[in-house]
Amino acid sequence: MDIERIEKQIAFLLEIDKAKNVFRNTILIDKTRKENDAEHSWHMAIAAIVLSEYSNDKNIDISKVIIMSLIHDIIEIDSGDVFAYSDINYEEKNQKEKDGEIEYLEYCQ
Repeated sequence: MDIERIEKQIAFLLEIDKAKNVFRNTILIDKTRKENDAEHSWHMAIAAIVLSEYSNDKNIDISKVIIMSLIHDIIEIDSGDVFAYSDINYEEKNQKEKDGEIEYLEYCQ
């Protein structure tokens, strides 16, 4: 067993747990609170599974779609969620996201 690799993998799993504390600007359907990034990604993956039969591409790689759904926002752990209609500095947001990408890619090597 490659101890260094499993340590990196465990560190990654602990890191992505922080997505539960990144709250988005979208409110849950029951209007009780804002959705977090982990819930958003999970819901998106489930929607991809349920709705995959309607894809124009009948050879869609649903496993790839699920993986992308689950990981697409992990960089928001560091950069935060940016609401589509917010007044933000996009250059600063993009730099934070690039920095986050580099950090998370290091976990995967």
